[in-house]
Amino acid sequence: MLQKDRPGLKKIFRDRRDAGQQLGRILSDNVLTTRCIVLGLPRGGVPVAYEVAVQLGAKLDVFLVRKLGLPGQEELAMGAIASGGGFVLNEDLVRREGLSRQDIDRVLHREKEKLAYREELYRGSRAFPDIRGRSVVLVDDGLATGSSMLVAIRANKEYAPSEITVAVPVGSEDACHSLNKEADRVICLKSPKDFRAVGEWYQNFSQTTDEEVIQLLARAETGLDEAD
Repeated sequence: MLQKDRPGLKKIFRDRRDAGQQLGRILSDNVLTTRCIVLGLPRGGVPVAYEVAVQLGAKLDVFLVRKLGLPGQEELAMGAIASGGGFVLNEDLVRREGLSRQDIDRVLHREKEKLAYREELYRGSRAFPDIRGRSVVLVDDGLATGSSMLVAIRANKEYAPSEITVAVPVGSEDACHSLNKEADRVICLKSPKDFRAVGEWYQNFSQTTDEEVIQLLARAETGLDEAD
């Protein structure tokens, strides 16, 4: 199911908190809240996911995904990796740019190290939650190519959840539609035809810090435990 441009929704979000609150209100009508778990994609997706978890009264955790930036054009994703070994590569882009296996391996090695570092930073000794048979809501602050979210969906399927919902405040029309084929449900509040960048739809799109992610996870651990 793809929802977009609902009447009454703002065209620009004040910040990630505002986006999460708007998203949570829609999700409360569309997601099975029994044994639901909200997984935010760090870093920017966690403040959004925190507000969604509050709205749903659900447990919050993180699911780590690292974009594989095109060498020399790092903002352009040629693929992504995720916790547990999830890996997606845009073969068409790789061929078009004439990248060698060595080029890809260099980026892959670097991003694997960063992913492992953040896994320990955010989760520490805390084990990844058991999501088997649970309703999983994957949240990010927006979708451009959708490659990171695609990895997250496929990696989560390995844990056998009862259903997977992708929830984002804004995303490109192509990304939202393509992910609709992978997830059980995709809720995208805004999928404008003139989409250029996620940040254009936020009044405040300042970078989320590691410290903010850690604080939000700690707050959720103490304040939302009863939902588990």
